[in-house]
Amino acid sequence: MRRDTSAWRAQVWISFGLSVAICGIGLAWLPGTDLDRAFMVMGYVFCMTTAFALSKAVRDAAAGLADAPLYRLVVWGGFGLAMGLTAWGLVRMEIQPVWKSYLGVGWLYLITNVFTLAKMLRDAHEADLIERR
Repeated sequence: MRRDTSAWRAQVWISFGLSVAICGIGLAWLPGTDLDRAFMVMGYVFCMTTAFALSKAVRDAAAGLADAPLYRLVVWGGFGLAMGLTAWGLVRMEIQPVWKSYLGVGWLYLITNVFTLAKMLRDAHEADLIERR
């Protein structure tokens, strides 16, 4: 199994950190109410954690590891619910469209980085397992 280069690993970690910072800055300066801000923080964290879980479930399925059907429903349903509720919260907030755009793009940047980071970490783990054999 081929390992990722150190440049790629650095890029993935920097991009993930940057997306977390972009989201954090956007939420910290959000002109909405405290309740809006709290909802969006919970939504972003919910989306991020369910994206990690979904990434693992998809990778396990691709490797032929069987999960219980109910677990697949929980993982996919949780991710869909997290994304849907966060999008709903973002759309219903009474803030300027430029803020909605900033938060939306930052949110999607974060989610794509979660999938990339999860893949990189899983690849490294599998490479370690192969080397130990």
